[in-house]
Amino acid sequence: MDRRRRAYVAGGAIVGIFLLVQLGALALVEPFKTAGYQPVKNPQNPTNSLVYVGAILVATAAMLVALRLDVAWLLRAFIVFSGAYLAFYVFSVLLPDVGWAVNPLAVAAAGLIGVALYVHPEWYVIDAAGVVMGAGGAALFGISFGVLPALILLVVLAVYDAISVYGTEHMLTLASGVMDLKVPVILVIPLTLSYSFLDAEPPETASGSAADDGTAEATADGAGTTEVEGAGTPSADAAPSEADGPAGEMETDIGGGNGDGQAHGESEDTRVTDDSGDGGFDRDAIFIGLGDAVIPTVLVASAGFFATGASLVPGIALTLPALAAMVGTLAGLVVLLWMVLQGRAHAGLPLLNGGAILGYIAGALAAGIPLVEAVGLAPYL
Repeated sequence: MDRRRRAYVAGGAIVGIFLLVQLGALALVEPFKTAGYQPVKNPQNPTNSLVYVGAILVATAAMLVALRLDVAWLLRAFIVFSGAYLAFYVFSVLLPDVGWAVNPLAVAAAGLIGVALYVHPEWYVIDAAGVVMGAGGAALFGISFGVLPALILLVVLAVYDAISVYGTEHMLTLASGVMDLKVPVILVIPLTLSYSFLDAEPPETASGSAADDGTAEATADGAGTTEVEGAGTPSADAAPSEADGPAGEMETDIGGGNGDGQAHGESEDTRVTDDSGDGGFDRDAIFIGLGDAVIPTVLVASAGFFATGASLVPGIALTLPALAAMVGTLAGLVVLLWMVLQGRAHAGLPLLNGGAILGYIAGALAAGIPLVEAVGLAPYL
C-alpha cells in the first residue's frame, strides 16, 4: 500500500474515532444525568462557557509553569490521573452496580487505563483511552451546557484557536514540552505497521530552546518530518510531515512530532504548509488533538440532551439536531484532513466547530424548531 493510500486510510480512521467519541457522548448523557453527574445547577446560564474558558487559561498557565520548573513528571502524573478519573465516570454508569458506595468494577477498569497510560503509553493505548475520555468529557460538558452556552463555547474557542495559530502562537512552548510526556491529549494514527509512538525520540529544539523560538524537533527512523504548532485546550487535529526537509507545517490542538517529526506546540487548530512533491502524504503517523474531537462534540451532546425532539435511535440521545451537528462536524473534519494532506494552511476548530454549528442549526430547523429557540435566545426575547 503506497503512502497516499495509507494516508487516506488513516484519515478514515480519524473520522471513525470522531464518530466513536460522538456516539459515546450521546449514549452517556442520560446515564450521567441519572447518576447526578451534572455539575451545574443551571445549564442554560451562558456564563458557564466563560467559566470554562477561564479554566482553560488557568490550566494552560499551570502547565507552562510546571514545564518551566522542570517538573514535567508531575504534569504527566496529573494528566494520567485525570484521564483515569474521567474514565471512572464512564465506567461507573456502564458497568453493573454491585451495591457498594463506590463501584469496584469501575475503579478497577479506570485503574487499568491509568496504569496502561503510565507504564505503556503506546499509540493504541493512548487512542483507546482518548475515546473513553473524549466521550466522557463531551457528555459531562454536554449536560452542563445548554445549547446557547454550548454555541458560545464553540465560537469563543474557534476564535481563540485562530488567534493562537495565526497571531500570538503562545502555546508553542507548552506543546513542545507536552509531546514528550506521551499522554492522551493527542490521538495517534500510524501509517505503517512498524510505527511505535514509544520509540519516537523526545522533542528537541530545532534551534536553541523551545522557549526561544517556539519550535521543538524530534527525529527518528524514517524519511519524513512532522511539524506541529498550536494552542492548548482539550481539543484535536492532524499533523503533517515532510519528505526530506522542512516542507510541512501544521498547527494542532495538542500536537507533536512522531518518530519522524518536528513538534511545535499544542492547540485545537491545524495549520499546514507543505512544499514537497508529495504534499502531506509522506509521514509515518497522523496526530490529532483530543480536544478537536471533544469541543464540537459538546454541542452534539447538548443538542441530544436539550434540543426538542424524539431520539432517532432507542437508548441513545440521537435527535435530529444532534445528528445534523455530527454530520456537520465530520464534514468539517473531512475538509480539514483534505487540506492537511494537500499541505494547505488552516486552523482546525473554525472548520470543526463551524461545521457542528451549521449542522445543528440546519437540523433544528428541519425538526421544526424556530431559529430563536434553536439557538437558545427565546428566554431573552
